[in-house]
Amino acid sequence: MPAPAVRYVWYGVLLVLGAVVGAAGSLVQAAWLPAGLFLALLASAGLFYGGLRATGTQLGVGAAGGGWLAAIVLLSLGRPEGDGLFGGGLGEMVYLLGGMAVAVMCATMTRLPRPTP
Repeated sequence: MPAPAVRYVWYGVLLVLGAVVGAAGSLVQAAWLPAGLFLALLASAGLFYGGLRATGTQLGVGAAGGGWLAAIVLLSLGRPEGDGLFGGGLGEMVYLLGGMAVAVMCATMTRLPRPTP
């Protein structure tokens, strides 16, 4: 497990990466449905599991998931003129709920035991 200072840096990096993956996944899942939806969920799962492995704590998944969810919520709000990135179809809901389910699965995974020296 990395030192606490290194983990704090990882949390910040994972928060930003979560926002980037959430924004990119929002665009990809709508463009290439259903393959884009699968690709976006796979990228989200890779980020969440990578956050768990990089930090060694469930907070790594939480940091990545927080950035991911913040990007998706901000992109779904739209502007006062009515422009929004999400159209409100089934693919968007599967992406949102599926991504949250994957984050919960990664956060509740058992950690591997530490290697003995």
